[in-house]
Amino acid sequence: MRRLGLFLICPALLAGCSDSGDRSHLAESSWRFDRIDGERPVSGASGITFEDGRIGVEVGCSSLGGPWRIDADRLVAGPLDQSEKTCSDPSWHQGNAVGALLVATPRMAVDGNRMTLQSSGHTAELVRVDAN
Repeated sequence: MRRLGLFLICPALLAGCSDSGDRSHLAESSWRFDRIDGERPVSGASGITFEDGRIGVEVGCSSLGGPWRIDADRLVAGPLDQSEKTCSDPSWHQGNAVGALLVATPRMAVDGNRMTLQSSGHTAELVRVDAN
């Protein structure tokens, strides 16, 4: 009986140890890209939204979307759906850079109305659009 009790309580203990991440500071927020790898975004409509447990990303001709969570100081997004329209090379390159950044589980730092996402290959700086 003792083994059965231990067997039943282990999943509860493990669930308590998993980090689903505190999303409260990002939930239901919108951000616009200020810089992508040090360059201004080609499209002024480029940004990220966090709503209803999903991330939505628009960068030039690319759209990405899927679930997200925070794990320690990392943004974990995905699996991501992606759609692409025909566009100019600079916009296409920025879309690819942001896609690669998100897939790499970037470090995330939020300081007031500014957010930085950084991986070993790419960096994005964003400004909160819906600042409280």
